[in-house]
Amino acid sequence: MKQTKKIIAIWAEDDNHLIGVNGGLPWCLPKELKHFKETTMGQALLMGRVTFDGMNRRILPGRETLILTRDENFKADGVTVVNSLADALAWFENQDKDLYIVGGASIYQAFSGTYDAIIKTSVHGTFSGDTYFPEIDLTGFKEVSQIFFEKDDDNAYDFTVTVLEK
Repeated sequence: MKQTKKIIAIWAEDDNHLIGVNGGLPWCLPKELKHFKETTMGQALLMGRVTFDGMNRRILPGRETLILTRDENFKADGVTVVNSLADALAWFENQDKDLYIVGGASIYQAFSGTYDAIIKTSVHGTFSGDTYFPEIDLTGFKEVSQIFFEKDDDNAYDFTVTVLEK
């Protein structure tokens, strides 16, 4: 049976729904980054231009990268630029990869009605930052898995990865 491609929101947040600080992450959790890499490898990532700039315009290897920006003159090597939600959804329909929405807050909000699945990492703690995950409607989603990761020498905080599907 052919697996159906999905649009998936993936993010990490603290106990107060904080997701970012100065365009980056408020924590350093190598184990969580490894999970992100393994989950998204071979698929497509979509992010806003501000998130892309916060990554110093670094393209994550092994994944196709889409940048959503209103700036119709925006260019960056090695990425596909889309200028609207409609453009992004048209791209999605004409290819065979899952599309992971990876931020920022306004991008998560814009795609909120399109998600087939959600992968949320809850970092157990509170941090300082400037970007919070937006309220999205989870009606129709059910939890399919939850994995707890204990802090260790390389990961200063416990975290839990929860997967929800429609």
